[in-house]
Amino acid sequence: MDLPAYTKQQLALRNGQDKPQIWVAYKGLIYDMTDSRLWRNGKHYEHWAGQDLTDELPDAPHTEAVFEKFTPVAVLIKPGSF
Repeated sequence: MDLPAYTKQQLALRNGQDKPQIWVAYKGLIYDMTDSRLWRNGKHYEHWAGQDLTDELPDAPHTEAVFEKFTPVAVLIKPGSF
């Protein structure tokens, strides 16, 4: 699977406000949450779309298995990997 790559700045625009897409990153992959009823208006409880949620997952009431319901749409470019 050859996915496009986006920077954190590009991901930040997919927050449901600046652009209609609602995307979040987890462990280097970007997931499209636009169709999830739990991410209405780019917000999911205290989390906002357009961010890398890898470090925030340990505080969530669910495991990373939640991402298995969604298909990755891109990879997140790590800073300094150009």
